[in-house]
Amino acid sequence: MSKTWGILMLSVVSAPSLAETELTHNLCGISMQTRAWQPLPGLELGTVDIKADDVELLGTQSAEFTGNVDINTVNMSLSAQTALIDKQRGLLNATGPITYRDTISQISSKGLNADLSNSEISLLGADYSLTDQQGKGGAEKLTVNDSGLVLMNASFTACPGQSPVWEIEADEINLSREEGWGETHNAVLRILDTPVLYLPYFTFALDERRKSGLLKPNISSSDRYGIETITPYYWNIAPNFDATITPRYMSRKGLQLQTEFRYLTEQHEGLVGVEYLNKDDSEPTLDSRYMFHWQQRSYLGESWRANVDITNVSDDNYITDLDSNYANKTDTQLYRTGALTHLGETWRTDIKVQNFEVLGDHLESYTAIPQINFTQTAPWRIDNFDFTVSGEISHFTNDSAIIDQATRVHLEPKARFDYKQHAWSFLSEVSLLQTNYKQHGDLDGTQYSESVSRTIPKVRLYSQLNFERNTSSFIEDGIQTLEPQVQYLYTPNKDQSDIGLFDTTKLQDDYYGLFRDTRFSGVDRIAAANQFTLGATTRLFDKKQEEVFNFSAGQIFYLSDSAKPTEQGLNSDTNYNALFAAQTMLHWHRRWYLAGGIQYDTDGKQMVQSNVTLDYKGDNNQLVQLNHRYANDVSGNTIEQAGVFTSIPISDEWQFIASYHRDLENNRSIEILSGLQYESCCWAFQITGHRQIETDLNQSIGQEQATFDSSIGFNFVLKGLGSKSRYDAQKLLQQGIFGYRRPYFLSN
Repeated sequence: MSKTWGILMLSVVSAPSLAETELTHNLCGISMQTRAWQPLPGLELGTVDIKADDVELLGTQSAEFTGNVDINTVNMSLSAQTALIDKQRGLLNATGPITYRDTISQISSKGLNADLSNSEISLLGADYSLTDQQGKGGAEKLTVNDSGLVLMNASFTACPGQSPVWEIEADEINLSREEGWGETHNAVLRILDTPVLYLPYFTFALDERRKSGLLKPNISSSDRYGIETITPYYWNIAPNFDATITPRYMSRKGLQLQTEFRYLTEQHEGLVGVEYLNKDDSEPTLDSRYMFHWQQRSYLGESWRANVDITNVSDDNYITDLDSNYANKTDTQLYRTGALTHLGETWRTDIKVQNFEVLGDHLESYTAIPQINFTQTAPWRIDNFDFTVSGEISHFTNDSAIIDQATRVHLEPKARFDYKQHAWSFLSEVSLLQTNYKQHGDLDGTQYSESVSRTIPKVRLYSQLNFERNTSSFIEDGIQTLEPQVQYLYTPNKDQSDIGLFDTTKLQDDYYGLFRDTRFSGVDRIAAANQFTLGATTRLFDKKQEEVFNFSAGQIFYLSDSAKPTEQGLNSDTNYNALFAAQTMLHWHRRWYLAGGIQYDTDGKQMVQSNVTLDYKGDNNQLVQLNHRYANDVSGNTIEQAGVFTSIPISDEWQFIASYHRDLENNRSIEILSGLQYESCCWAFQITGHRQIETDLNQSIGQEQATFDSSIGFNFVLKGLGSKSRYDAQKLLQQGIFGYRRPYFLSN
């Protein structure tokens, strides 16, 4: 039979079965997960659909349903044995066994009382599970309302099974879907059914929304720090402002405070980080130690951009002694700059204030206050000819240098002819480099001049050919390319010894560097050139158009002795007259990757630099990397190092990682890292051991001076009480000096 009664639509039919369950495989193995609840199709807001074996009307305002009762609204569904509805008062009472479902939960209960007018439902003796995340538990009384769930004398866990690894038992638990957080009162944390911690009040995340509270702590022990505990507190100030306050206790150094403030507005985004240690117990001669970091990007309308990147430390060894999230242990200088950029239709103008803080026992660098660069972004063009002008105005200061102040004005007009086809291209450039200096300081008896005007022309001719053929010699249905290139570069030799070095350094010598038109990053030194550069690249592509192999090789040939680097005396690092450079990549299988490169001085018959890396990356964080690096002159030292990274999945939950690096020049290890990780769907832990050479930037460490720092670290996380993200074992490999990276980054 079917009858419409007020807002209730009643029908007496056989009750349908509950929604089917599906098996899902996750980190905990096979678990039961209910399908997401959906309202009954065609049901309108404010309408209640009831199906039952029998119905008895009790007057005009009430009805009793018995036998396989199914109740559906747009917000929930309910299965029960009996149900009594009072339309006038908007009440619903049901007896069990009861199954209740909505968008966030599924609940089994003995009895139910509901206030339909206020959308509040109470269930007694309830067992619940969350449907949009991992979480379940039980409660003497469970209340469902618009905000979420309120549980009295309840439990909560994110672990499946009848015996969860961890569980919270509390007098009251509030699970708020509006705020995305859970809240407990008078809670006890039980691990393996053993009470381990009493928590009068505690909050935890239900989704990815932010909320103030403690983040997971970190505990470790090392020779340098002793017992170390890091306990971050996250402060969700506003939707666009937050802060992290982290007390870091080190038994051998003291208590350090680390803070980070992040902000985001319509025009600005950035962060400010401050780290402070009032007194370092292991360094009694030092005053307070600190780091300050400020990074900001600003978008000031359509044409203006600004950015700030400033890092300052109290002493040169701060980073190597105390670590930091804002610098690497291998950094030897800190970059500090502020820039304002205007993007016009024809010109780009950059106004910078910049300084490098050199760490260690080295001369101070120059500060540029300001440096104004302008570049023509829309050249004057006639057919294949174009004309551009670029330049800069810079003022440098350095109180510790012979030249304590200098002003530099540089102009560089350039004419280009650029012709490109699919099979070949040709480029010719003629530039005029005009630079004027005003240098101040105690220059008597030095080679420097107060006023210098330097004019140097430059001619560059460059051409490339592109050949392509089908091949099956090395790969089925493959394509091979051959890309020879040739360059002629001429710059006359000019004595520049009367000019100081303000922001100029020698660029890296590699294959791509062979075809640059300059050997220095700044304009204080313009290298003479009368040279040809010959080189070629060959590539192999498979039938999916993916590059599986390349090889490039080239060399510079000088046409005059005066153009050879060793003859110019430009106060640069070691120079080589006949530099041969090559690099290659072999990606013969989707899991295997080989990369390498060399720079060789054919005149002096010596290797300048080399690197080679063999990388295997499998499924489930499985990887093995072997690498070797060599450089014959790094600040006067020869560097030769070999290393290995490995990450081995022992099972679905267990992962082992290790890395080892050795100094072959001094025949000693320089870093050893190993770690073990366990992760399931409800908890995870990591334990790491680390041994690395200690660095003092104020002295060079020889074989007998080297000392090592050994440490052990431990992380433990109960999932469901924090981030839901999976842990990546490869992140453990980033903790050392030599962090893991794919091989094609090694030569960057």
